[in-house]
Amino acid sequence: MTIIREIAAAKVNLTLQILGRRPDGYHELKSLVAFAGISDLVEFRPGHPPEITVEGPFASEIQGENLLLKAARTVHSERPDFVTGAFRLVKRLPVAAGLGGGSADAAAALRALMQANGNQSLALDWARLAKSLGADVAVCFRQRASFMTGIGEIVTPAPRMPELSVVLVNPAIALPTEAVYAALNAPSLKTQATGASSGPAEHLATVDQLVEYLNRNPNDLETPALRLAPAIGEVKAALAAQKGCLIARLSGSGSTCFGLFRDQQSAAYAEQSIARHRPVWWVRSSVLR
Repeated sequence: MTIIREIAAAKVNLTLQILGRRPDGYHELKSLVAFAGISDLVEFRPGHPPEITVEGPFASEIQGENLLLKAARTVHSERPDFVTGAFRLVKRLPVAAGLGGGSADAAAALRALMQANGNQSLALDWARLAKSLGADVAVCFRQRASFMTGIGEIVTPAPRMPELSVVLVNPAIALPTEAVYAALNAPSLKTQATGASSGPAEHLATVDQLVEYLNRNPNDLETPALRLAPAIGEVKAALAAQKGCLIARLSGSGSTCFGLFRDQQSAAYAEQSIARHRPVWWVRSSVLR
């Protein structure tokens, strides 16, 4: 069989509201998420002995169990009759960076396995499987602009949004999600919600509408992340100083920040400018979708 290739796009949390900590320890949240055209690459070779090889500029930074491998094993445990094979992961996104890289890799593995098994794959509830692997895997499986609620596992499509360009900047600092949530010290919720509203009823079709919505809905993890990694403040300032930057903000739990621009030319110029002045930082421009 031919090699199946899937991109694992960077997830960008445009907003992130933390509503509180549930009795089970998880956090209720609301988030508007989009995806950038910057990604890891996942290749699947059906029929080969089950294994995974990892390469790329950030391969050595992966710690603990690889979520991609966990996804493959979960599928095999539920359907041992499914086609298995070898995975190759090209790790191009920073690790522990607020871009959902590990979740995106796992979601890409699920899509590859679904494609490899053809009509037989209809017997498996892939959305349920994605949720079981982690809240971010569910939204990364769809890989389109969405609202996340609950603990992130409730995913609904976002309304039509304008095409915007984005510049992603990481100060070469890994910031574990658990540490940022601990620093937030969110208030406890007395009950666990069974599902929150999917998102705003308002329109987000124009640039002005979207930016106005983002300005009203910040990232609640930004303040604790800044305490843990003050360099985030420098990244935000560098983005905000670029001509044409509409908004600069932390993505997820960090340490990557994003800046939004109306067009690719402005974003590309900002990328070059920041990279020239901060050669150690990871800087990439792309289009959001």
